[in-house]
Amino acid sequence: MHRQFLPIGLFVSLCVPAFATVQIVSMLPSLVPPRSIGSSIVWTVSATDTSPGPLTFQFNVAHSDGSLTLAKDFNVGTLAAGVWTSLPFVWVPTSVEGTYRIQVVVKDFATGETASQTVQYQVNPLVTGNAPVVVPTANPLVALFSAPSCASGSSMRVVFQIADKKTPASATTMVSCHPPYTMTFEIAGMYPNSIYEMSAETATGSQLVNGPVTTFTTGALPADISFPEFGPTIQIGPQTDTSDPIILHNLFTFGEETTYPDVATDLVGRILWYYYPNDTTHINVLTRPLQNGGFLSIEDDPAWNPAATKEQLLRRIDLAGNVVRETNTGAIQQQLLALGAANGGPCNVFPSPPPVGSACLGGFHHDAIQTLPNGYTAVLADIEKIFPAGIQGDTSGLPVDVIGDMIVILDDNWQVVWYFDSFQHAGGGNQLFLDRPAVLGETCVADQKGCPPIFLLGPGIAPLAHDWLHGNSLYYWPQDHDIVFSMRNQDWVVKIDYNDGAGTRDILWRMGVDGDFMFKNPDTDPWPWFSHQHDAGMENAGQGPLTIFDNGNTRVSPPPLGLGSGNSRGMALTVDEQTMQVTPVLSVDLGVYSQAMGSAQLLSDGDYFFLPALVLLSSSHVASFSIEIYPTSGTITGTQVLNLEGPEQYRAWQMLSLYGVPIT
Repeated sequence: MHRQFLPIGLFVSLCVPAFATVQIVSMLPSLVPPRSIGSSIVWTVSATDTSPGPLTFQFNVAHSDGSLTLAKDFNVGTLAAGVWTSLPFVWVPTSVEGTYRIQVVVKDFATGETASQTVQYQVNPLVTGNAPVVVPTANPLVALFSAPSCASGSSMRVVFQIADKKTPASATTMVSCHPPYTMTFEIAGMYPNSIYEMSAETATGSQLVNGPVTTFTTGALPADISFPEFGPTIQIGPQTDTSDPIILHNLFTFGEETTYPDVATDLVGRILWYYYPNDTTHINVLTRPLQNGGFLSIEDDPAWNPAATKEQLLRRIDLAGNVVRETNTGAIQQQLLALGAANGGPCNVFPSPPPVGSACLGGFHHDAIQTLPNGYTAVLADIEKIFPAGIQGDTSGLPVDVIGDMIVILDDNWQVVWYFDSFQHAGGGNQLFLDRPAVLGETCVADQKGCPPIFLLGPGIAPLAHDWLHGNSLYYWPQDHDIVFSMRNQDWVVKIDYNDGAGTRDILWRMGVDGDFMFKNPDTDPWPWFSHQHDAGMENAGQGPLTIFDNGNTRVSPPPLGLGSGNSRGMALTVDEQTMQVTPVLSVDLGVYSQAMGSAQLLSDGDYFFLPALVLLSSSHVASFSIEIYPTSGTITGTQVLNLEGPEQYRAWQMLSLYGVPIT
C-alpha cells in the first residue's frame, strides 16, 4: 500500500514503488481553498492500474486532528484511455470551520492492491464578527445560521418563527458548544416566500440567554420541480394532535420513477420542506428521519454491477439535501464475503444459467434504521438463491430463483459487523420454512413494479422468481436488544435474536396467522390478524404497544384464503411474550384499502397516525391519506380527527419538527 500526505494543489504525480499496481494520478477539488462553511466542493480522482481492474474509490473526511470517517465507500470508477476516474464526491461542510483532511483510497479488489492520498482543505467560518449570520443553501426552504462561538459546557440552539407570528416558533436541537469554533445550524421547516426571524439561544445550566435576532427570507419552490398537492378531507379539530404539527411524506411512486420530491407539510398540506436528489437518482425511499435532523434514504445510482442502478445506494442526507455519508451494494457485498456470508456476494459472477446454490445480494430495499446502540445502522437487502426444480410448488421443471432477505448491520463508520440471512433458515430451522411460499403466491420478473432488481433469472431457470418474504420494516427493541422484522408476503412479524451483535440469528417467534401467538379477540372479528402489513414497531421507547399498518391483502382476497372484501386497518397491539398472547388496543377500519405501502405511529398526545399509502380511487387516480385516529375509550376503535389526502407515497410521519422525530 502506498500513502502520501500532501497539501492541496494542482496536478500531483506520485512516485510509486515498483511492486505497486495502483497509482493515483490526480486528486482535484472543484473549488480552490479556502472556502466558507456551506460551500459545495466536488472532488475528482484519477488513477491507473497495471491489472485489468476495475478500480474502486473510497473517500474519508476528518476535521483537524480527528479520526477519518467514511463519507463515500468504495465504488467503481469509469475507464477511459487507460485511466480510471472516480464518480464525483460532493462534499459540503456545514458544521465547523477549520482545516479538514480529505482522503481517497483507491483499491483493485481483484488483486487487493491499494493506493491512498490525503490532502488538506481550509474551511472558513461564516461569522467574522460578534453578530450571527444567516445564508441560503441550495434548497430555498433551508438556511444556514451561524453564531459566534459559545463557552465550553454550554449548549446552543436556534429558535425561528415566521415574522408575522401567526404560527408557533420552532427550534433546532440543542448542540454542545465547541470553542473556539463557531456554531452553525441548518434551519428547516419554513414556508416558501416568507420572512423568518431567527436567534440563537444559549443554555448554561438553567440559564438561557437569547442572542440578537436576524431575518431570513425563504425562496420560492423551484418551477422546474413538480410539487404535490394535499388537501384535508377531515379538518383540524379540538381532538387533533396539533403538538405534532408536521407531516413528513416519502412520495415514492410504486415501482416507477419518483414523480415528486419528498416533502414536509403542515396539517393542512402546505409545504414546509422538500428533498429532491440532484444527481441521477430516480427512486428515493426515505426510510427514516433521524434525531437532530436529516434522514436515511435508499436511492438509485451506479454501483459495482453494471446490469442495474436500481436501489444500489444507501445514503444519509442532511436537511439541506447534501449527502453526508454513502455506501453501496458492491462495498457491502465485499464486506459480507469477508465475514463469511456465502449468500451475500455479487450477482455478476455466475455462468448462465447459474447452478443450483448460486446466491447473491441484489439491492437495498424498504427500510434502514439508525436506532441501534453506538450509532449503528440496520438496512434491508434482497438476496436471490437458485434452488432445485419444484421448490415452493413451481411446475416449470427448471431450477427456481427464490428471493429472500438479508438484514445488514453497519457500525458507526458504515462497515458491516453483523447480518441475518433468511436462507440460513430455509430448511425449517428456527421456525422459517422455505416450503411455506408467499401466502398469495407473489412472484417477480426483471424490472417488475414492486420487485427488487432481479439478476439470476434467464435461460435454464424457471421464468418467475418466487418473492418468498418481501420484508418491509425493521425495528430495534431496546429492552431485548433484538430486531423485529415485518415479512409482508408471509403475513408475519418475527423477532430475531440480535442481542447487540452477540445473537444467534435465530427467529425467536413469529406473530400472525399460523404463528406462535394467540390473538385475544374481544370483538369476535372474523379475521383479527393483520396481513401483508407494514411498519411494525414498539412504541413508548419499547414498552409498547406494537403499532402496525394492516394492509389486509390476504384478508381482503377471495375465499378460501380471505373474506373477499374489506379495508385496511390501523392497529396497536399489546404483546405478552410470557403467555404468548396478543391483545388489541386499537383495531380501526380506515375506510379505504391500501394494497401496498403504509405506516403506523403513536402520537405524543395518545392519538394514532396511520397512512393508507396506495389507494386506488379510480383507474387513473391513486391517492394516499394521512389519518389521525382519536381512540374511543373502552373500545378498540376510534374516530378520524384528521385526514389529509395526497398523492401516492410509501411512508409518512407526524412529528413535532424536522429535529424531533419518532423512533419507531
